[in-house]
Amino acid sequence: MIVMKFGGTSIEDIASIERVVEIIHSRLERHPVVVNSAMGKTTRKLLDIARFSAEGMDEQALSHLDEIREYHFDMARGLTSDFEDSDVRTTLERYFEELQRLLGGLSVLRELTPRTQDRILSYGELVATTIIAAALQRRGINARWLDARNFIITDERFTRARPLDDLTCRGIQEEVRPLVLSGCVPVIQGFIGFTRSGATTTLGFEGSDFTAALVGSALDVSEIQIWKDVNGIMTADPGIFAGARTIKNISFEEASELTFFGAKVLHPGTIEPAHRKNIPVGIYNSRQPDTGGTTITEQAKKGRDLIKSIAYKMPVRIVNITQDSHANPAGFLRSVFDILDRERITPSVVTTAGTEVAMVIDASEDMERAIEALECLGAVKIAGNKATISMVGENIRTSRDFTSILFRNLEGMNIDMSAHGASPISCTFVIDESDIPSTIARLHEAFFKNPDPDIFD
Repeated sequence: MIVMKFGGTSIEDIASIERVVEIIHSRLERHPVVVNSAMGKTTRKLLDIARFSAEGMDEQALSHLDEIREYHFDMARGLTSDFEDSDVRTTLERYFEELQRLLGGLSVLRELTPRTQDRILSYGELVATTIIAAALQRRGINARWLDARNFIITDERFTRARPLDDLTCRGIQEEVRPLVLSGCVPVIQGFIGFTRSGATTTLGFEGSDFTAALVGSALDVSEIQIWKDVNGIMTADPGIFAGARTIKNISFEEASELTFFGAKVLHPGTIEPAHRKNIPVGIYNSRQPDTGGTTITEQAKKGRDLIKSIAYKMPVRIVNITQDSHANPAGFLRSVFDILDRERITPSVVTTAGTEVAMVIDASEDMERAIEALECLGAVKIAGNKATISMVGENIRTSRDFTSILFRNLEGMNIDMSAHGASPISCTFVIDESDIPSTIARLHEAFFKNPDPDIFD
């Protein structure tokens, strides 16, 4: 049994979906479970539409909704049999009618709450999986559409919900396993879930990877396959540095560090469920299904290179807190982290020096209440338009030369913060956003002059 997750760019047009159908068909003997994202950029477009409605821009919202509707209807016509008289058309019509009613409510209330946003964004994947299941059935595959909200049970942190492990695992085993054992190919939405009180949630952007890992872990599959529009995890973001190479094999620990520090190829939650069950994760290119891709395993080849990859995250902010002289030094750090925990804010880098704490926080985090609370402890300064760069690799753990090579190649750069040692396989530093392309190019040249062919393509 395997899980096969296909991202939005892998199913963005009829030709892409037909290619995905053939990829699935070629792996039927491995008893696949299929997890799909929304098609193309649909999730982003739905978010724009919701914001238009909340701002009273009804004409723009409905115009964009019509575009999304026609896009999906055109896809369905080209991929399903007898579309005009089919259950697929009836289902799609119902989804878009529900969406239009939700947008109408938004235009009256003029407020887009996280709960309503999740409900609206869920339709992208509900529509996509309806079409994908029908396309598989036309190919003669015994596909069965499932609603992930029946078994991905989450907390109520809308837009960033966390699955409740026991309930979700039990639900997957009860809903999905019997279908696979009966010879069906379940088709499931990624990204969405349901609270115990009956509200739709989302797991955050790229959350379909996370769903695939949860399903794979619950079913003890032999492999979790993540199909993208890239050849796997790269030595750097190819959109920033064109000379990036594909990593053939990487460890769970290395992959986890990379996703935490900004690598966009996987959702940060993907690794833990797979690692817990020691299930290999393969990252493949749906446009080039015969290429090797990247395999993530417990033990990975180390090779001769000091690092495996360079990740970056931007925009971020540096938040610096200087303790008031009358505050209790012993309780200062605890108070800082209590505030962050209460506001559910996770810094990516933290350094301390005497009575000061400096933290790197993702710029998307709502810091207003946290800043107010932190100002009760001391003076707070914020520096924006920053970025982190992280070097990740198992060989950092044992290298005596890594730090000297790194900082020799950063000579002349303005570095705001650095952190090395908390994790034995990574080193992170903070620079200005504008320096990202040149810095990555400089570091890639330094660390990948002669990449090990056993590790890199």
